[in-house]
Amino acid sequence: MRRAERLLQLLQILRRHRRPVTGDAIAQELEVSLRTVYRDIASLIADRVPIRGEAGVGYVLGEGFDLPPLMFTPDELEAVMLGLRWVARRGDGQLSRAAQDTVSKIGAVLPERLRPFLFDAGLLVPPGDRVIRDSVDVAQLRNAIREGRKAELLYKAEDGKQTQRVIWPLAVAYYDAQRLIVAWCELRQAFRSFRTDRMVSMAVLEQKYPGRRKALLKQMHEELERTHGVRDMDVFS
Repeated sequence: MRRAERLLQLLQILRRHRRPVTGDAIAQELEVSLRTVYRDIASLIADRVPIRGEAGVGYVLGEGFDLPPLMFTPDELEAVMLGLRWVARRGDGQLSRAAQDTVSKIGAVLPERLRPFLFDAGLLVPPGDRVIRDSVDVAQLRNAIREGRKAELLYKAEDGKQTQRVIWPLAVAYYDAQRLIVAWCELRQAFRSFRTDRMVSMAVLEQKYPGRRKALLKQMHEELERTHGVRDMDVFS
């Protein structure tokens, strides 16, 4: 790895973490000596890159600094393309179009030498034969998640029984064949997941649910780990 590439990768490692990263961890990922890491960090600091920390404690990248957004490696571009192809195949209609638009936007500003790694990436997502169609507009539920709003459902269980639910949508889980809305259910007073193909009707409410979404998700994961010993949303199905 050339020194310029190594310095960019070092910055990427720091940007990836919110907490201090030790020199040993950086050296292991870059496959260089600890002495080289210290020398590279000193060089970056001399170039006014806001790195804080010290040897033996760890380093963090300060506020107000960012890397050029399109300094991708070939592996990163293939990862981006694989993810976007999956979303284009498996996402709801609006998300699928957004994935295709994202490919076009990235490709339009990529350097010529990097474009083949995006457009000709040899990583494919085959069409799903068992994809179950949503019966509601998932884009509306995604907006409800962003805004922290409640939603009202008429939901059909596996046995055909229908119930009226008010939920606090927290996340969308995308599986190969179907989509689940992970939420707090006011009827059950518990975290539940709801298949989008079993929603007979859905309306996003003006009322916002109490609490922060991240805190609720953390609570959900803690309950899941405590009761089932796993962090798997399948148990809510």
